[in-house]
Amino acid sequence: MKLNRLLPLWGLLGGACLLPACQQYSTEKMEATDVTRRAAVPPAPDADLAEAPATPDPRAADSTFGNRENYAVLHENPFLAAARNPLSTFAIDVDRASYANVRRFLTQNRQLPPPDAVRLEELINYFPYNYPQPRTGPASLNAEVAACPWNPAHQLVLVGVQGKQVATENLPPANMVFLLDVSGSMNDPDKLPLLKESLRLLVRESLRPQDYVALVVYAGAAGVVLPPTSGAEPETILRALDGLEAGGSTAGGEGLRLAYQLARQHQRPGGNNRIILATDGDFNVGEQSDADMERLITKERESGVFLSVLGFGAGNLQDSKMELLADKGNGNYAYIDQLSEARRVLVQQFGGTLFTLAKDVKVQVEFNPALVREYRLLGYENRLLAAEDFNDDRKDAGELGTGQQVTALYEVVPVGAPATGTSSVDALKYQVPARAASASPELLTVKLRYQEPQGSASQLLTLPVRGVRLGEPIAQASENLRWAAAVAQFGLLLRGSRYAGAATWASTNELARTTGGPDVDGGRAEFRALVQQAAALGRENYQQPGSAGE
Repeated sequence: MKLNRLLPLWGLLGGACLLPACQQYSTEKMEATDVTRRAAVPPAPDADLAEAPATPDPRAADSTFGNRENYAVLHENPFLAAARNPLSTFAIDVDRASYANVRRFLTQNRQLPPPDAVRLEELINYFPYNYPQPRTGPASLNAEVAACPWNPAHQLVLVGVQGKQVATENLPPANMVFLLDVSGSMNDPDKLPLLKESLRLLVRESLRPQDYVALVVYAGAAGVVLPPTSGAEPETILRALDGLEAGGSTAGGEGLRLAYQLARQHQRPGGNNRIILATDGDFNVGEQSDADMERLITKERESGVFLSVLGFGAGNLQDSKMELLADKGNGNYAYIDQLSEARRVLVQQFGGTLFTLAKDVKVQVEFNPALVREYRLLGYENRLLAAEDFNDDRKDAGELGTGQQVTALYEVVPVGAPATGTSSVDALKYQVPARAASASPELLTVKLRYQEPQGSASQLLTLPVRGVRLGEPIAQASENLRWAAAVAQFGLLLRGSRYAGAATWASTNELARTTGGPDVDGGRAEFRALVQQAAALGRENYQQPGSAGE
């Protein structure tokens, strides 16, 4: 088993760590210098797990669930030939909303989620992994390779990014404007009441005296119900929260403009200036189209005020809209289905959720066609970038918060294994394909590019993955890779994916059950229960006459 780690330094790298199953190598023994600075581009079998095909609920076949919940259509990434497409480029995604939403469907609604509500990267990134902290700089880069559990003839490559952990007391002061939807659609118990309880947790357990909070609400009209108030006055903030009631239509555009105005007026240089929008996403007055909201937020983020989104409720959840707003606002998107999730997002992950460590973070993987026949990126369908975007500092990408992690998986078809047969292109007529550097022992090279939160020339981290022993069984992989593989299988089965291969609910449960690791908040135990719940629901749907898969 090869585990490759990059611990970046500003000038020279200490190298990378190669960790076979029984032997470790020092991080000081690898050749250095993979960190470079470049100028910015100028502007211009359990019985409960008895197998049935993983058929999604037929009621969830449409991207609009229950005629009110809306999810962006996701077309799964196909296998690509490494000889013709050696570069895979994507913006990082630290959102975890999809996992909490899937949990809501399985436990509260007792039904399988719509396939497009299942975003593999957000399921995988919901869980913490054991990556090394960077010695200097904002991030470390990691990789690992083992046999793919749902297709043992293929390899599964893990790429992991670890953001630098910063103690809460050392975080910069925060200027936060909470933009709260108090329209009539927020009247349900899992909406405004849960929102108020969630913010009470933040005020009581996370706010510091140097942090300032303002409250802006919107319904039929928008207004300021609490001017910027220090975290040293929690009772004042809590009284303002207690007075909120739901009613009226949804003037979301007006509320956004007012929140940005207030945030700019009280902007703190060098601090965390952020709007936190809490809503079910059901905008119906003002700028109601995704395009209008995108233009407003894209313009305003240039002022240095970022936007994060907290989603609430069921029945009319506008998931696609909220994900878009957070993406364009240089923030993140979380879905709060229960109070424990609010604690996780606003208390336990306070720094990562609300404080940006690096912005416009991109990953690019180059595959060696002498060793790799085909590859497929699992998830990140709405984060894909063109290869040339990687070196373009003007291209917007994802943000990395303090202590946050990003994990991506690739399914790789080695040279010598049968082709997947998913695509075919005629031979080129006017040029000869480039030959692979067959002498290279590298399977692939991972690159990470990022900028400082205030903007700067981008920094580059590079990690070559070499000397891999193909065919190492998943059982010999690290807990990181085994757990990520189990969660990925879960997502593939929920989606009814054509790429699920030999994955079953029973094998997913077994992989999760036999993977150890710390479970401080009980998230892993909960996941194992969700696998069993999904298996039972999948079996029920399979038994229903007329069920149809994706």
